[in-house]
Amino acid sequence: MVSRQALWAGRVMSGLAILFLLFDGAIKLPPLEIVLTTSKEMGLPATESFARFLGVVTLACTALYAWPRTALLGAVLLTGLFGGAIATHLKLDSPLFSHTLFGFYLGLLVWGGLWLRDERVRRVMPFLS
Repeated sequence: MVSRQALWAGRVMSGLAILFLLFDGAIKLPPLEIVLTTSKEMGLPATESFARFLGVVTLACTALYAWPRTALLGAVLLTGLFGGAIATHLKLDSPLFSHTLFGFYLGLLVWGGLWLRDERVRRVMPFLS
């Protein structure tokens, strides 16, 4: 059993991750010019259809994560998305702590929030005895 404070900390952590990912996915739907410019700089297709695709995937995975019944599946899918971002930044030799590891930081936020708010995840990953 997790304390009430830990449960709320998990909800806040998950909420912050969800808000960021909603913003990230939403700016790719129109898509904003900064999205196309950044995609081109990163060696990704700088097309509106590709940006929209990434936006839809991000929003779909985030929706799965936000819904309690599918939160575990959403976290797994988001982890794959973050891994792709990390790999892209590694390929580009981006700054380590600010760019390359940002996906890792988001992953910690997503999984930490889920671990604190979901008993099933704590049973599978028992960090405390």
